[in-house]
Amino acid sequence: MALEHHFRPGQRVFVAGSSNEPTGLLQALANRPLPGDLTVIHFPIGALNRQDFTTWHTPCEVTPFFMSPTLAKAAPALVHFLPMQMRAVFDYLSSNTDVYLMQVARDRDGLLRLGPNADFHAAAMSSATTIIAQLNTNMVAPAGAPLIDAGQLDFVFESDMAAPTLTEPTPDAAAEQIGKLVADLIQDGDCLQTGIGAIPTAVLNQLGEKNDLGMHGGIVDDAGMRLIARGNITGSNKARDPGKHITGMVLGSDALHAWLAEEPDVILCGANHTHEASVIRELDGFVSINSAVQVDLHGQVNAEMVDGRQISGTGGSVDFMRAARMASGGRSIVALTATARGGSVSRIVPQVEMVTALRTDIDIVVTEYGVAHLRDLPLKQRAQALIEIAAPPFREALSGQS
Repeated sequence: MALEHHFRPGQRVFVAGSSNEPTGLLQALANRPLPGDLTVIHFPIGALNRQDFTTWHTPCEVTPFFMSPTLAKAAPALVHFLPMQMRAVFDYLSSNTDVYLMQVARDRDGLLRLGPNADFHAAAMSSATTIIAQLNTNMVAPAGAPLIDAGQLDFVFESDMAAPTLTEPTPDAAAEQIGKLVADLIQDGDCLQTGIGAIPTAVLNQLGEKNDLGMHGGIVDDAGMRLIARGNITGSNKARDPGKHITGMVLGSDALHAWLAEEPDVILCGANHTHEASVIRELDGFVSINSAVQVDLHGQVNAEMVDGRQISGTGGSVDFMRAARMASGGRSIVALTATARGGSVSRIVPQVEMVTALRTDIDIVVTEYGVAHLRDLPLKQRAQALIEIAAPPFREALSGQS
């Protein structure tokens, strides 16, 4: 059966995202006669996934869980953003997928494995009636990625198009200072989750003197690779998955992808494991480190909206924040620069534009000006603690609104 004949009108098509987007397959499908009235479900990472599915086929609507610059420019009537935390996205896709498009590759031993993103793989596999895989002949699969049963695949499309990679960000002076302050909050044996961007990279770069750290999160990047390779991250203290480094997706360089092909202790798991509170609560000293667009004087966090525009999504940060508070010795840290737009706008604000995380989800806020320990602080004291780590030119105005 020809590739295009696997599609039917009205189907919901889940396309694997981030570094496992099947780009060669998508290009091939764009030039084939597909039926109308398709809905693409997608969790794009803006720096990696640039396909505008609203123009892929007409009409084609898109349901994203995360916004990207590409989708921000797409026809608004065709983009139906769905705010949903990653653990819930897994459950959603367990019953809302007709067709699953993904990428697979052979590992170093010739076994067929999933490519470098397992976040929602098991959910889509359980739900979809049609499964189409791009077999990437230009990639060696991560040694810790899930094995694939070729008998479950309805169609295999071969492509040698390289998997999407991400250039490692270069932290500026403010991010470096934040990295140092956060690193001082990390203890030997803690288990870490970090997000995407210059600040998480700066934090990880400052942990070279720490010992027996663990990794359990949604992302492994180049900075995480270095800590594992140097022996700072061992996972030896983890009660769950000891000695293993748990992640959902790979976001980084060609060197990172090549290293993972030889590193079976980095295990790619679905969001029903990486973001599952009942799993994380077993990890003593679990530290969730995430960034934000704004934090207000109540301690509420906006991580997704600027000037009325949806720029990202809820993602998985709140899953980790809440689970951190369940773990013995766990902490939820939000790290952000004190200002934006060249210092003209404060990120510490009287009221956030959109509440991504509640004031009860945050333990510690860090800017380049200091550390605010919010856990157990009453309202007035937490406002004062946040004002003290705002950029100095904004503190007086914030004090008048606290």
